[in-house]
Formats: sequence, C-alpha cells, structure tokens
Amino acid sequence: MRLIRLGTEPSQVGVDVRAALSTCGAGDSVLGGVAMLGVTPPDCPRALDALVVLPRGVLVVVGVDLPDPAMRLEAPLTGQWKIDGWPLTRPDGATNPAAEALAATTAVARRIQQMRGEPLPVTTVVAVGPYVAQVVQPTVDLNRGVRVLHPKPTTLLAAARELATSDRPCSADHAARLLAVLAPTGTPPDTRQLRAEGFPDAAADLASASTVYLPRVAPARRKPKWLPYAVAAVVAVLVVIALVLTLTAGGKPEAASSAAPTTPRPTTVVVDGRNFAPKGADRTEDCAKHAFGDVQAWLSGHLCLQLRRAQYETAVDGRRVGVAVAELNLPDAARAGEFHRVASTAGAGGITALVKEGRAWPGGPPSFDRSAIRATLKNAQVRITQAVWAEGDSDPADPRLAALVEQALRLPTTQ
Repeated sequence: MRLIRLGTEPSQVGVDVRAALSTCGAGDSVLGGVAMLGVTPPDCPRALDALVVLPRGVLVVVGVDLPDPAMRLEAPLTGQWKIDGWPLTRPDGATNPAAEALAATTAVARRIQQMRGEPLPVTTVVAVGPYVAQVVQPTVDLNRGVRVLHPKPTTLLAAARELATSDRPCSADHAARLLAVLAPTGTPPDTRQLRAEGFPDAAADLASASTVYLPRVAPARRKPKWLPYAVAAVVAVLVVIALVLTLTAGGKPEAASSAAPTTPRPTTVVVDGRNFAPKGADRTEDCAKHAFGDVQAWLSGHLCLQLRRAQYETAVDGRRVGVAVAELNLPDAARAGEFHRVASTAGAGGITALVKEGRAWPGGPPSFDRSAIRATLKNAQVRITQAVWAEGDSDPADPRLAALVEQALRLPTTQ
C-alpha cells in the first residue's frame, strides 16, 4: 500500500491509523491500494483520517477519540454508544459518533458518482481510541458495510478484506482518475506506481460503467465455529510477513511508503473520461455585483442567496479550452425559473467570469467573449457554463465547444 499524506490527521487516533496502514508496506503483497491521509474530499463535511482506495473498494476511515481507554465499547449506528456499560459523553455533545462518519461516507460516494468515477463500493471504518479491547456491533450494522474498530494492523487488514468486495477490479488508469476526483490537492501516483499497488491494466471503459451505488448487504449465514480462528491466524501470518519484508528492505515502514507533506497542487476533475484542471473558484452572496447586462439588472431587483463560480482548463484535439461554471441559488423554484429565462436569452448579459476579475492563468483565455453557453434549471438552482478556445477565435455555435458546456454542467463549483 502506498501512503500519501495530504494533511495532518484530524483525530488523535489517526496517528494509530497511519501506523497500522504503514505496516502493509509498498506494493500489493499484503493489501495494495493507496491510502490518502488527512484528506478532505470536496463537499465532505469533515477531514478524513484516511481515504483508502483499493482495487475492489473505497474505505472512508474516520477517527473518533474516546474520553478514556475502554475494555468494551457498544457502538450501534443508531442509539447511544456505551463504554464499559456507561453512556458515552463527549465535549461536543455527540452520543453517537457514527453519524458523522456515515455523513462523510455519503459525501464521498456522492462525489464519485457526480464525477463519474469508477463505481467501487464505498464503505465506512470508524477508528476508535486511545484503546478499546472489544467492540460490539449489531449484525445489521456489519451487513451495511460499517466497521467500528481500534486501529491495529490485523483489524484494519481484516476490515479491508471484508469490505472491498467489488466483482470487477479498478484499473490503474481509472484509479488515477478516482484519486484525482477525491483529493482536491496533491498529485496522484502515475499508472506505473498504481500497477505496483495491485491495480490491473485492463478494465471496462469508464464512460460506459454504471455509477449507481447500492448499500452492501450480505445475506446472513451460519459460519463454522473454527472459521474466525482460521481467519485470524492467516491475517497474523500475513502481517508478520509484511513486517519482515519491510524491515529487511531497510528503513522504517512508514518512511518507505509515505511521503512528507508538500505544497499541494491542484489535481484534475474527470467528467465522461475528460480531464478538467481546476483554475480557481469563488463564492459570494452578492450575485448582482458579479453579473452584467439584463442578468445584472434582474439580480439587482431580486434576492439571490449565493453565487459560486469556478473555472477549468481542458483540451480538445490538442487545443486548450477555458471553461467557466456559475451556480446561482435562488429562494425558490419560481424565481429560479424567472432568472433562467433571462439568463437563457441571447444578448441578455450573464455572469462575469473570474478571468475578467484578475483570475487569469498562464495559457488560459483572456476572456469568455463569444463563448459557447448553456444554462440549466433544477429546482431553485441555475447553472451557467461557458467554453472558449484559449487561443484564437471562438464561435458560440462550435459543436466541440457546445459538447464541452454540456459536460461542464457536472463540474463542481468548489475546488
């Protein structure tokens, strides 16, 4: 497994998570995959202690610091957590920390689906500490793909093998795109490095893959009494082998598989297999200030809750293209419909692109004049996308630019 540190762990037990993952060592001899530490995926409500992308699944690891060590932790997904028979109390008032972990997992799954990433099962690991001898979970929660555990090499390895169960492995090329979708900063490993972590070369085309996510529910079945002991023995042997291989290679395990935090760099966002490089984003409640023409006049006389803008660069046939995205949230669907009619009228003005406000980038377009434009309406939200050639003249009717503005409707306005 390759470790990439994008930030500090948001919880104290996150240090134990990192130490446990580092024992796997680089390569796929024990587990494989890539673990991003201290990452905050776009639209995720909190930073994650780890986001583990495996060839057959994605694990969202959220750390929960308990007030004291425990011999027995009762940790249902709904209801009160109990430590050694006593109700859990935390300074933030949370009585069931699993709720925030599930919210983070939902955000990660939604992000993958919106960006048309590889449709792997997305499951949850709640890492608890400083120490817990025994965790008790209802069977129905286990069947939902959630594990609450104290992070040790054996427990994390067992959870990964139980939860990452996709029938079709994610290819190295798709894994690189998936990592770019989930990490707002940093540079994902190249396909050669990903192949070394167990991601195969060949896979079905991303654009034709299904992106429907269903909760992983396994049918209940009686297991032989000896099976848990056999599994534990196999896991222990694998971990010992990994430690021996890592130590004989020289150096500490973590030093061999993790990189020190560096200055983060933007990654790409993938829509329908096309890469879009983020070039800046902005959010404001003063919508009219960043508009012009009839669009500005309408916004000046009506309430607009929020305007989000983002810009990207992509390429078509080797030629660079600038893309601008604006998302306006109106109070209700009726007023959003009125604004959509104004914004869709030719010559009625529009939303000012960030490049016009001093946010140009090297090699990007100086303006979005004569760009292809598309405006869409969904409930109380209006999206406006534009695409223009970075160099040379643009034609609003250019079919290549028209296709890009359709794709750009699925780009995020946060970077």
